[in-house]
Amino acid sequence: MTDPIRLSKRLIELVGCSRREAELFIEGGWVTVDGEVIDEPQFKVDTQKVELDPEAKATAPEPVTILFNVPAGMDAETAMGTISADTLSEEHRFSKRPLKGHFLRLTASTDLQANASGLLVFTQDWKILRKLTADSAKIEQEYVVEVEGDMVAHGLNRLNHGLTYKGKELPPVKASWQNENRLRFAMKNPQPGVIALFCQAVGLKVVAIRRIRIGGVSIGKVPLGQWRYLSGKEKF
Repeated sequence: MTDPIRLSKRLIELVGCSRREAELFIEGGWVTVDGEVIDEPQFKVDTQKVELDPEAKATAPEPVTILFNVPAGMDAETAMGTISADTLSEEHRFSKRPLKGHFLRLTASTDLQANASGLLVFTQDWKILRKLTADSAKIEQEYVVEVEGDMVAHGLNRLNHGLTYKGKELPPVKASWQNENRLRFAMKNPQPGVIALFCQAVGLKVVAIRRIRIGGVSIGKVPLGQWRYLSGKEKF
């Protein structure tokens, strides 16, 4: 009986590639052990069947961006800790094969309003991180806000044209009723707590806040506490 060896070493023996190529093949999800994809070069094997996909490419995996539907009150660090293959939305399991490397070196971007739920972005892609950070003042965000109370006269018009509340000037936003107790707000770079101020200024109290869109990217049909990958066609 032989001692277990690293998967990368076994792959080198099988196909005659370099150590770096073996690591790239494995990290890219191109290698199976007894039919199961293993993306850890240090994984130990002995008598298992190791196979390399005929279409394999020895290139570094593309950085991914994850769109997480965060529950209200959950901070970004806690949310990041729940991201795994198990919490990938069932409806989106066929868009990309999840690899363990996808859950490393993620950075959260574009903070939510306090106690809000909804779309939170985690990315490995420095270009997307720079876009969301440098262009935050240009990127529109959309929130659905559940409210209670009676809106003051011409309240919607005041929201859409800017107003002053307790001596503080609030910027104009795009506001509309979704139904009798839900408002939609679309605004650029909303400051912390500003949605609650908008609602208070027109006689309403916030019950719940949910972000559904950042730029051209919506959270879509992702259940609360689950996530999906950003597709190549979506742009913030």
